Amino acid sequence: MTVLLENETERNIGIDYETIAEEVVSATLDYVKCPYECEVDILLTDNEGIHEVNKRMRNVDAPTDVLSFPTIPFQKEGDFSVVEDNISAYFDAESGELLLGDILISLDRVVEQAEQYNHSIKREFAFLITHSMLHLSGYDHIDDQERVRMEETQETILQAIGYTREMEE
Repeated sequence: MTVLLENETERNIGIDYETIAEEVVSATLDYVKCPYECEVDILLTDNEGIHEVNKRMRNVDAPTDVLSFPTIPFQKEGDFSVVEDNISAYFDAESGELLLGDILISLDRVVEQAEQYNHSIKREFAFLITHSMLHLSGYDHIDDQERVRMEETQETILQAIGYTREMEE
């Protein structure tokens, strides 16, 4: 598993980005039973940076907390068999890893939402990566049934690795 993490901001919110990202990515891939070694790219930005991408890619003229750009066109959540028909499109030729996609996270929103939801910055950061990893694995929350299933899955993963709402900074 490779997690390529880049912080394009000068902001440091006082957490170990790499360790948390690797724990969450690994736990999510285990949960969805991904049968491949994977690569995930994570870009840490600010509200201005994510606003620009949100406007350009989704025609939404506002900042958001996290954006997910999956590589795989899943037909069913967690069904990785779709990649077997076109290996060259979904796997890195050098590493052999499955290219899951890209995640953008606003560090400004991580801090804002941790305060808003009264939990730690670590927990909020882990939550946003879990949420996005589920999108990269074919999950969505378009209707209420999907939303509930995704929320329950997120919480199960976060609880299993200790990123609870009650955790200490």
